[in-house]
Amino acid sequence: MMATRTHALATGSATRTPVHLWVVGVLSLLWHALGCYDYLMTNMRVEGYIAQIPPDMIDFLDAFPGWLVVGWGAEMGLGVLGSLLLLARSRWAVYAFALQVVLMAASEVYQLSVGLPRSMTTPGYWSMVALIWIVALALLSYALRMRARGVLH
Repeated sequence: MMATRTHALATGSATRTPVHLWVVGVLSLLWHALGCYDYLMTNMRVEGYIAQIPPDMIDFLDAFPGWLVVGWGAEMGLGVLGSLLLLARSRWAVYAFALQVVLMAASEVYQLSVGLPRSMTTPGYWSMVALIWIVALALLSYALRMRARGVLH
């Protein structure tokens, strides 16, 4: 390992970690930790947390098939994993973020196919959905760019 690092430094082939990777990685980790918190509080039915959710949305969530609940949890876990892998400069961050996007798409298709409750058709709700998609796609794009630049190994 030391010989490889020394060789990389001597030949100038070592790619320094850009400061923006640390900023993006930490912000991504915080963002995904918030998603995990929401998932856990919702599925553990923490009274104070659930009280903030409209009843028709709770009914909608209660009707989720098991595969969707597991997929939702995996989606949150992959976001945290992708963030950690990004911070570790691992090329596997790309795969974690890509799989997260695939799971998000599957969840969205299911939810739209069964029909959303009234509380999930507001401009505020759709703004949040748009923000979640923008962040997920931006993180995937960022990880792809960092891999292409040789920052992720």
